[in-house]
Amino acid sequence: MRRCPPARDAWAHAARWPVLKEIRRPSGKEADSCRGSQISGCDEGAADGPPPETREDHLNQGSLRPQVRRARQLWSRIPDRERWLILTVAAALGAFGLGLLWGGWSHLCDDCPSIAQIYAFEPKEATRVYAGDGSLLAELAIERRIPVAYGNLPAHVPLAFVAVEDRRFWQHRGIDPWRTFRATVNFAIHGYGGAGGSSITQQLAGNMFAQTVDRREISVRRKLREMKVALSLEHAYTKEEILEAYLNQINFDGVYGVQSAAQHYFGKDAPQLNLPEAALLAALPRAPARYSPVRHPERALARRNLILGLMEEQGMISEREAELAKAFPILLREGARRSETSAYFVEWVRRLLIDRYGMEMYEAGFRVYTGLDPGLQAAADSALHAQLEWVERQPGFAAPTYRETRDWPEDSLQGPEMPYVQGSFVALEANTGAVLAMVGGRDFRDSEFDRVTQALRQPGSVFKPFVYTAAIESGMPASAVIYDTPVQVPLVTGEIYSPKNFTDTFIGPITLREALFRSINVVAVKLGLRIGLETVAQTARRLGIRTEVPRVPSVSIGAASVIPLQVTEAYTTFATQGFRVAARPILRIEDSNGRTIWESRVERERVLDEQTAYVMTSMLRDVVDAPFGTGTAVRRLGLPEEVPAAGKTGTTNEATNTWFVGFTPDIVATTWIGFDRPVRIHTGATGGRDAAPVSAQALVAYYRDREPPPDWPRPDGLVERRVDPATGLLATEWCPVAQTYTETYIAGTEPVESCDLHLPWGIRQRARGDSLPEISEDFDW
Repeated sequence: MRRCPPARDAWAHAARWPVLKEIRRPSGKEADSCRGSQISGCDEGAADGPPPETREDHLNQGSLRPQVRRARQLWSRIPDRERWLILTVAAALGAFGLGLLWGGWSHLCDDCPSIAQIYAFEPKEATRVYAGDGSLLAELAIERRIPVAYGNLPAHVPLAFVAVEDRRFWQHRGIDPWRTFRATVNFAIHGYGGAGGSSITQQLAGNMFAQTVDRREISVRRKLREMKVALSLEHAYTKEEILEAYLNQINFDGVYGVQSAAQHYFGKDAPQLNLPEAALLAALPRAPARYSPVRHPERALARRNLILGLMEEQGMISEREAELAKAFPILLREGARRSETSAYFVEWVRRLLIDRYGMEMYEAGFRVYTGLDPGLQAAADSALHAQLEWVERQPGFAAPTYRETRDWPEDSLQGPEMPYVQGSFVALEANTGAVLAMVGGRDFRDSEFDRVTQALRQPGSVFKPFVYTAAIESGMPASAVIYDTPVQVPLVTGEIYSPKNFTDTFIGPITLREALFRSINVVAVKLGLRIGLETVAQTARRLGIRTEVPRVPSVSIGAASVIPLQVTEAYTTFATQGFRVAARPILRIEDSNGRTIWESRVERERVLDEQTAYVMTSMLRDVVDAPFGTGTAVRRLGLPEEVPAAGKTGTTNEATNTWFVGFTPDIVATTWIGFDRPVRIHTGATGGRDAAPVSAQALVAYYRDREPPPDWPRPDGLVERRVDPATGLLATEWCPVAQTYTETYIAGTEPVESCDLHLPWGIRQRARGDSLPEISEDFDW
């Protein structure tokens, strides 16, 4: 494109101005007498100053200030030889100063790209992360390489960016002097918070050569380096080529390039963008997160209309076009929010890629395929956020709400710990470990800390199935009776440990099955002491808990600190009938040519025999299906009876953590709700009320369009017996029919004696059971 001609010799005119402005103007009478006169000195320019030939006369008449006259007199007294010497020294010093400036400018950045390097530059290709259905989740890149040609774009697309980012783009040569001057003044007044002055070419310089011109660095040196590279770019490329490169590499809130942004936000190609859509995209580069149409539609709309006004003001569109475009609503494609809901998952994937490939992955153009289910992800994200708002409205909730913190100063929410109540959710495909959904926190912008893979939290009763698993493996049947009565356990410190139930009441004799689905704390502690705390710890580790499990009586009710993802992996053992399955966030990675360069394998390891796993699953099903089960919210919220489901709730002391792990033969879903620092959530918080609804709604969404899976297969080696729950023995004809039930046993563990409590003439009186059953030999008193 032809460049504008250089301006007239303004610098020469400006150099004469200090002298000319001192020339005396004619008085009013003199000016009047000169009008129409043809005499010398009364020509056309007389009113503005004397003609050139009379300038020396005016100088001699004393029209200059006394200091100037004095300087001229001193200069006139200097001999000609000394004058020449002074002029020579001044010229030498001036040349030396100019040389220093030129040298400093030339060596401002010796590593800046040369013209040859600029011509040879190729932007790197982004790494793309795909969901399980093949849709794009995110692009991980420093720069983009899916270009759209400038000539294929409608005129209003580049014009929208020029209007708001660099209105004199077509006139300047890489640096806008007026904008730079204004930015300098703003910097002097407001410091680093003032408005910037980078032209489009300067912005492109930072995007193309991020290592040389790091736009995150705020310094005068960086600005000068940016200017130098911008001038080189203007020398190497035409204006159209610069604008094309800019549009193909600019950041649109994690999506790079106008083509990808058009597809991400509107589901169309860039050449199909209409005027309001183009203006909306032009609103993003200044502050992509702040003006995101997904997170902040009101801000995005206001800035879009501002840009439309600028386009009208600069004559790019008519007033009528601006009015119609401002009235056009923001219409985003259905999946535009996906990158928001999966931000924690994408960050997890990014960390894994960095560990494997380093920073190269940003430029390698990898195609990363995951098993994420977009529908389940959206449902889980929505359910978690809705549940957290419900928690904030409960009696006894005393912390700041999430909405209240939106009005706090921006720098008041820093670090991984947030003051408002948090939550996390993760769902794994039971048989393969593929991550189907994952929400690592309430707001990724506030805190990138991932509460699924990084947080250590006390699990409460979610840990109890590991204790019961160890008991079933040791030969105890699910119908074994333990007394739910007060117990006092002396500790090595000399203190007495006395566990309590959630309701502060005691039931008396109760089977292991009922104690588990009603989540009785005292029974779990007694059971752990009976089978041995070392056995409990080793069982938990074998099933997938890799954090430290302390050998203390309270560990049976969740005194250990665990990671939610590890808990989820451990519960896959029950869902798969004995196989522990590791999580697989990434299924495979392809290079830019589509060749598979890495593929994760399904890590399945049998850690339980199928009979034990089946008995445990049958016990955990009662948590969801039994009348007094703590996880009945799963059915109340709509999960069909045809879908076999099980799970376990968890609540820690002082209601600081609430949990629910729900599973079917297909999927394992874990929800945690609590604060980043352990404080009471609200009065009466429980896993069944606070956490279970999230997993329940996720499971409902998962099976909305799927056929129910077949029930867990019953393995060989199991027997069934009708038993009396009061004794755990075989039911007789005198036992109340309504109270007896059919229990499943591993062959050899079934009872052989009949109930001796219910007799033909009534109920036999029996002594209260020992408050502390038989203790294992490995317990250290």
